[in-house]
This record gives sequence, C-alpha cells and structure tokens, in this order.
Amino acid sequence: MTALPVVDLAPLRDRAARDAVAAEIDRACRATGFFYVTGHGVPAELPARVDALAREFFALPDATKARIAMPNGGRAWRGWFPLGGELTSGAPDWKEGLYFGEELPPQDPRVRAGWPLHGANLFPEQPAELRVAVLELIDALTEVGHTLLRGISRALALDDDWFDRHLTAAPTVLFRVFRYPPLPGPATGAPSPWSVGEHTDYGLLTILAQDASGGLEVRGPDGWIQAPPLADTFVVNLGDMLERMTGGRYRSTPHRVRNAGTGDRLSLPLFLDPAWDAEVLPVPNPLGRDTARDADRWDGTSVHEWSGTYGDYLFAKVAKVFPALADDVVA
Repeated sequence: MTALPVVDLAPLRDRAARDAVAAEIDRACRATGFFYVTGHGVPAELPARVDALAREFFALPDATKARIAMPNGGRAWRGWFPLGGELTSGAPDWKEGLYFGEELPPQDPRVRAGWPLHGANLFPEQPAELRVAVLELIDALTEVGHTLLRGISRALALDDDWFDRHLTAAPTVLFRVFRYPPLPGPATGAPSPWSVGEHTDYGLLTILAQDASGGLEVRGPDGWIQAPPLADTFVVNLGDMLERMTGGRYRSTPHRVRNAGTGDRLSLPLFLDPAWDAEVLPVPNPLGRDTARDADRWDGTSVHEWSGTYGDYLFAKVAKVFPALADDVVA
C-alpha cells in the first residue's frame, strides 16, 4: 500500500480518455508532485537487465571501475564516482554511481559548443552488455517522459505538444545508476543517517525504476511518506522547473533515501529536463503564483526569483554536487 497516487498512462494514447488521465496527473502534481505510473509500455525485463548488469559492475574492484571515472569524461560529466563521491547539501552521500546521458557524437552542435553534461558516455569493458541495455532504457524512459509531458500539457490546459515545442524539442536527458550500500552504524563514523539527504530535483521530470529494497521517502503535506516499490511501475516526480513554470501550482517535492536493509539498493532515475539553452518562463497560467510555496522550499531559496537559461540553473546546482569537475569546466 502507498499514500502516493498511481496513474495509468495507457489511456493517454486514446483521445477520448485523455482528459480523465490529465485530471489525475493534475491532482497528483498539485498534491505531492510524486506518483507512480503504470501502462507505460516499458518491458519489465529492461530495467531488470540494467539492474543485474550494474550489480556486476559495482562488484568489481574500485581500481577497475576507475577506468571510467567521471574526470575521464571531461565536461560531459559521464562515468563512475566512488562511494561518498557525490554531495547533497555539502555532505557526502552514502552511495556510488554511474552517470550516463543521451549519447551524442562529437559533431553534435551541443557538443561542439562545449555545453557541460553533453557528449559521449563512458561505458565499462566489463560487463560489455551494459552499454546496449543502458541506451535502450534511456530511449524507453525518454519516451515515457514525453508521454507524461503531453498529459501535463493537457492538465494545464495547454496544447498537447506545448512542452515539446517550447522546451524539450532537444531536451537535456540524463540517466543515473545508483548503488546504496547498507548504512554503517554510528560507531563507524557514518557521515549521515541518510543514504541521500533531503533534496529536490532540478528540471522537469524524474522517472525512477527502483529495486525491491525500498527506502525512498517523500515529504508530504503532513510529514514523510514512504514510496515503496510497486511491481511494473515507475515513480515520477517533478523538478524545480515545473514548480517555477506553474507558479507553485505543481510541486517540486523534497525527498530522501535511507537504505535500512542489509543488502545493496539500486535505483535507476532518468531526468528529462529542458534544453540547455532554453529560457524557462512561466506557462500561460491564469491561476497565477502560489506565494506560499516560497517559504516551503527545503533549501530556503525561491525558484521564482531566479532567471536565465536552464543550463545556467543546472550547472550551478551540479557544481555543488561535483565541485572539482565544475572547477575544471570553469577553467
């Protein structure tokens, strides 16, 4: 059982049923900004295959994994980082991970322009099958994201393709594979009681495949809500840009992870975000701005007071997660 809603996306493909699904999405986006989706069309074996292959990779010695360490990916920020190598609110997370994204060749205009987080992926030699599986899952989850954005467009009384025309014709697509080992006890000097501390995501949509371990928590209006794994679903949550664009009508909700089990927890999030050079402006929204949301931000900042391109926003955020890589890009 879960307190978060479950939305069936399949009717979005039926013109006669789209309005009912859009209303469900609207309620979920306004209430918590987190919900599960079924009817997404992604075969269950695909995230399961990425999960199994990623576990093979994470079981390798650190020296072997370091062959594709993130500094080797340059400004594309792709590859492996070790346990404790990523920060949330300045504190090391208790996780290791792999950063991937849309596979872009050197001649792609975004790569030639030197945009950070755009470029070629770094894949390990072992297991070699990880490359194909990851790229297939990126494509599948990206399509789910575009389907969701069409539903959100309708929920906001916009044209179905509004986001595709204004922000996501060439979206920033990022994909992560995270391993959360069991948290060490207090006596071992663990940096935090959380695998990942409280935070919000930056862009439009996060689409998450999680294993059976559990541990994801969402901050609801009345306290923290468990988001346990449900078979053949993805967890969807909204990012800061949707909160900004809707004036706070839709919520970029804080969440955190605590692996309280005795084994590894793996999660596979895909982030479907605006184009790097897109200026993120409010949608045509007659309801105006929900100023009460300004005081509710987990980090005390306001996404409404910021202005600029999405790339400006994303780089500033990611630079706090990987400050050494950010220094390299700036240099």
